[in-house]
Amino acid sequence: MIHVLSVGGSIIAPAQPDMEFLSAFSQMARGWISDDSSHKLILVIGGGAPARVYQNAYRSVCGDCDNEQADWIGVMATRLNAQLVRAVFSDLCGQPVVYDPTAPVEFSGRVLIAAGWKPGFSSDNDAVILAERFGAKTVVNLSNIAKVYTDDPRTNPDAKPLDTVSWADFRRMVGDEWTPGKNVPFDPVASRRAEAAGITVICAAGKDIENTRRILNNEPFTGTTIA
Repeated sequence: MIHVLSVGGSIIAPAQPDMEFLSAFSQMARGWISDDSSHKLILVIGGGAPARVYQNAYRSVCGDCDNEQADWIGVMATRLNAQLVRAVFSDLCGQPVVYDPTAPVEFSGRVLIAAGWKPGFSSDNDAVILAERFGAKTVVNLSNIAKVYTDDPRTNPDAKPLDTVSWADFRRMVGDEWTPGKNVPFDPVASRRAEAAGITVICAAGKDIENTRRILNNEPFTGTTIA
């Protein structure tokens, strides 16, 4: 049983690497893996603070920046974070960090770590590609929000949290275009691909370790299911 988790950089490195979170997450993941010999995890890691800081530096210097260059900066930040996570799981992950989710991958360990691939989308899209390749029907998107809202709750006090939402309604909310650093619950390009592939996405708060364990065990959880 392979589960694909798109782990937002905002919880890996919100300002700097959060080792308390990584320690708790590692302990939970190892416990889940040891529960069943068929359990495997694919962790696709986002950019977090390094991406924002370096993209903002680029925009400050260049003003009207090139989106492709900003995207490459974000991609490199995901790779730095992913290398840290791979080091944490090095005893369970025999392969190097996956940069190209379409390239041949030998998943011989219990954990596989992936990072950003190329400009045009976020690491969420890489998670969907890997879910397709390895037959996972669900991608768990862990970020700093507990649920998807009808609108941005930071600017709209009437925004309501959603337990479930259709792909059609969700895609109307997030649009179809990706720009580097775009702040949406799930990448629009990845959303289009997930809908076409019939993949369900669960959005949940990544810092809630026990909630993530419940999701992996198919138990009642707090979050939003997009299908």
